[in-house]
Amino acid sequence: MKSEDSFQVIAPAKINLHLEVLGLRPDGFHELAMVMQTIDLFDCITIQDRSDSEIVITSTDRNLSMGDDNLIMRAAKLLRRESGKSDLGASIHLVKNIPIGAGLAGGSSDGAATLRGLNLLWGINFPIESLERMSAELGSDVPFCVSGGLQLCFGRGEILEPLNNSLEDFAIVLVKDPSKEVSTPWAYSRYKEINSKNYLENEMEFENRRELLRNSHWLNPIKALSAPPLRNDLQDVVAPVIPEVQNGLKFLSSLKGVQSIAMSGSGPSCFGLFEDYKTAKNSLDEKNRTLDEYGLKAWCCTFQSKNLI
Repeated sequence: MKSEDSFQVIAPAKINLHLEVLGLRPDGFHELAMVMQTIDLFDCITIQDRSDSEIVITSTDRNLSMGDDNLIMRAAKLLRRESGKSDLGASIHLVKNIPIGAGLAGGSSDGAATLRGLNLLWGINFPIESLERMSAELGSDVPFCVSGGLQLCFGRGEILEPLNNSLEDFAIVLVKDPSKEVSTPWAYSRYKEINSKNYLENEMEFENRRELLRNSHWLNPIKALSAPPLRNDLQDVVAPVIPEVQNGLKFLSSLKGVQSIAMSGSGPSCFGLFEDYKTAKNSLDEKNRTLDEYGLKAWCCTFQSKNLI
């Protein structure tokens, strides 16, 4: 959304419909095979041009750093550097709605939205592909968050293969314990400690697994099932030691009409898949009173297509 002197950019959360850990890469990161989907839980970022070449960030969340470790700041400085125009400046205000440390890529989406918005505000006009390429420097989830929608994500998550079919009829109930965050490096380290003996060992084996995912029946519109199966390898090692994840999965499993449940990313957010928004909303409303017993906050969300700005 644009006014005379500012842009408002939406930064939506994502969930992992499929997260498969294949093995270790030469750079020490894990090789992943994922399917990510954008949902309609989002942060809002308002950006305004400045004439003094300063980049200033403010936020509704006082717990967030506004310094150089913030992905919004890093994204703005990265785009300015790539543009070769060191005199560019902006005031950026973040309305934070996506919970932090939740496995929903909230920070990554904020960084990606900043790239998209400043690319227009500053008149740089890099193509989306260039933004995706440079954004890999910011984090593994950021390239996906640049355009969002439904995509296959390989490598560390930065190798994208958009999918043409749509899952937008489906909806989810998303839950998270507000008091709990999970460290992504810790989750992967724990997975490695427990499962490294089962890792694939070379690029040929990685590519075979990627091809299996590409050809999955639920990713083929002609052969699509009524609902996609859900997989998250990290859930197998995180859930047993994080009671808040166990509570989320238990609550979701009690909802009427839920088709499958899973943790998103490294957690602790979990979600249940429903055939449509009405079914999800009615099911959540019936159990709303028990949310406090589980210590959870809940959202009812739909799937979203690609980001438009």
